[in-house]
Amino acid sequence: MKIVVKSPTRVDLAGGTLDLWPLYQFIGGATTVNVAIDIWTQVEIEENQELEWISKDLNLHLKYQTREKALSDPDPQTQLFRSVLGFFNSQKGFKLTTQSQSPVGGGLGGSSSLTISMLKAFAQFFDHQFSSVHEIVHIAHNLEAQVLNTPTGTQDYYPAVTGGLNFLKYSETGIKQQVMDIKNSPLSDHFLLVYTGKSHHSGINNFEVLKAAVQKDSTTIKALRDLKQISLEMQKSLQDQNWKLLPSLFNSEYEARIRLAPSFSSPEIQHLEVITKKAGAEAVKICGAGGGGCILVWTPPKTRDQVIEACQKQNFQVMNASPCPMIENPLHKSF
Repeated sequence: MKIVVKSPTRVDLAGGTLDLWPLYQFIGGATTVNVAIDIWTQVEIEENQELEWISKDLNLHLKYQTREKALSDPDPQTQLFRSVLGFFNSQKGFKLTTQSQSPVGGGLGGSSSLTISMLKAFAQFFDHQFSSVHEIVHIAHNLEAQVLNTPTGTQDYYPAVTGGLNFLKYSETGIKQQVMDIKNSPLSDHFLLVYTGKSHHSGINNFEVLKAAVQKDSTTIKALRDLKQISLEMQKSLQDQNWKLLPSLFNSEYEARIRLAPSFSSPEIQHLEVITKKAGAEAVKICGAGGGGCILVWTPPKTRDQVIEACQKQNFQVMNASPCPMIENPLHKSF
């Protein structure tokens, strides 16, 4: 029997970087807002005599006679595979195939989504039960930190598990998640995802912010507090379905993020902002930690074709992506 698991990636709408512990504690807690999108990671697993892993993204096809030999593979490209496999205490053989639709360094939480897909697939295969969404996110967050060797946030994992529009509240008591469905909303009508062609560097950018915050840099703390307020306003606007406020909030978020660290932007992002707004877009939103990757271009339906044409003329890749709804029974079922 073959188990197939798909998990969405995400676009963060507000509050990115604030999910990094203990950064949000420096400003009295925080909220992040993101939406799952139909750019997927996929994992297939089936019984096998040996341990076999095929990574279509890394162009790897590896075979191991035992679990111990797989866990001792020194190849750095196998770190995520080894970290997830090591969490499960089983000698059962398998054939694992992994792939991601997200561009490398796209800022869409692709590696986090893939970690969730692998955890869910292995859990079904090894008959392991996760107790809650928070538990699988906590595990994925720590496993990926082992791989990246940098401080990591948690907001990317939640939409990979649950889909939908996510409001994540960070406080001294932990993380609270509220999921809102995107059905019957104009979100999809205005949603245009564009890839700059340049990879982002989330770990580096976020670490620099964390370091500056620990050093009590006043500019950094002010920008973090502004991002916190913008995120709260974004949550209220979405819950009240006051969609007309989103462009100004995206623009405010962009300005505060650049104050947080100029490296969140890039010449490619700045050029994309200019040409899309000239073609009729209302705002741009940097995805992830920026510096490259993908950009959400908030575009009225009436100017969508012009914005797409302007992007394509400048060799920016327009992604075929839309927000995706909530996932039923998220701990056990693929989308």
